[in-house]
Amino acid sequence: MSAPVSRRPGPVDIAHHSHLVGVFAPQREEVDVRGLEVIGELPADLHGAYLRNGPNPRFDPIGTYVYPLDGDGMVHRIEVADGAARYTNRFVRTPMVQAEEKVGHVIWPGVTDPYTPSEDEVGPELAGTSRELPDINIVRHGGRLLAMAETTLPFRLDPADLSTLGRENCDGAMGVGSTAHPKIDPVTGQMVLFNYMLEAPYLTWSVVNPDGSVARTPTTVEGADTPLMIHDMALTERYIVLMLCPLVFDIAAVLTGGSVLDWRPEDGTRIALVPRDGGPVRWTTHDAYWVWHFANAFDLPDGRVSVDYVEWTYPGGFAKAPEPSLGSLVRAVVDPDSGRVTREVVCDRDVEFPRVDDRELTRGHRRVATVGKLDRSQGRQDSLWFFDTARGTEAHWDPGSVSVGEPIFMPGAEHEYWGMIGTDRRDMSSWFFVLPADDPGAGPIGKVRLPIRVPAGLHGAWLPAE
Repeated sequence: MSAPVSRRPGPVDIAHHSHLVGVFAPQREEVDVRGLEVIGELPADLHGAYLRNGPNPRFDPIGTYVYPLDGDGMVHRIEVADGAARYTNRFVRTPMVQAEEKVGHVIWPGVTDPYTPSEDEVGPELAGTSRELPDINIVRHGGRLLAMAETTLPFRLDPADLSTLGRENCDGAMGVGSTAHPKIDPVTGQMVLFNYMLEAPYLTWSVVNPDGSVARTPTTVEGADTPLMIHDMALTERYIVLMLCPLVFDIAAVLTGGSVLDWRPEDGTRIALVPRDGGPVRWTTHDAYWVWHFANAFDLPDGRVSVDYVEWTYPGGFAKAPEPSLGSLVRAVVDPDSGRVTREVVCDRDVEFPRVDDRELTRGHRRVATVGKLDRSQGRQDSLWFFDTARGTEAHWDPGSVSVGEPIFMPGAEHEYWGMIGTDRRDMSSWFFVLPADDPGAGPIGKVRLPIRVPAGLHGAWLPAE
């Protein structure tokens, strides 16, 4: 193995980096503001908090900045009650962020840069470490509020003010790390997760009880034999659904200056159905495709498994191809006995961030919401798309000059809604939008002006008032 890189890398060219300017530009201000301006009205029956996480570098980055892998976590919260709203945001203060705040500048480079700080610069505990990045998702389970990272431990936050309490391993269930996208079974209350690794056994899964105690410690997924990036999972009553797309970690290439991830379509995509009762894994192989996110999965009466997810022809940004990567919302049906897979394209508008009513996870769902494109020939996902999978209908909302993020389902006491954060590209003002779930194409019934610009981010959750 090569010697550690000791030369501090130079600054990232922020002005010309597409994910560090405009709606992506970092936000360094932390605020807590009540009584926000509401245009239209917030439903009186909606009580809870909308939270969203996302990459937001605390200081101007050095070395590399690869979106969405890089950037410190910043959690944004809009609390809604009795038609009024309050906004709070806080950085997730990992040891790296704390060390950088102490000296007032960045120390760690991006995750694809081999440089690590020395003991002279950061002390013995942090010397040689890479930046921790709990900047992808936010989850509440077992009395814990967790900012989730891609493969390492999440950080627990104080629900009162979003301050960082420290790393969390969920009673040992995350002993080897965690996915950014655990799934919570709404019937059993269990949280199920997986973790991929660079060395054998390469892939594990584990379970957390509703009270936060460990139900299953990290368990090897037998048959996983390659270090692969796997971002998300789906869950049914019987199975964990994992799609092992051929995006391979190539450590040897990194040590010689190459890319850490290598797209190998000749290997195909493998689908693993992991029985939640601990039985043998069911495997099947398909032509290569890439998956960032699942909407949901559920068991069919005949024993097959139905899976809704966004399928891309290849992982854009991590692979080179003569044609652009195309994304579609797909429903696949997997037969665990024969290995046969059938696929139906629900929508081919380069959609992403598929979400359902979280109360329907592991069971049949009626609606899927996504971010998508009005015009597929354009590069930007500029609208929201809503699919009624039972009726086979779709609706969309065109927010005009507003760049909208992931839509999240918000059940009220009497009615149901979709919520999302968006930023107007004309004046960089940020808003929280509330759309009626029974007619989302009609647009928002209310929107909240947020006190600061919220950078475009990743995933979040609706937390009903307890």
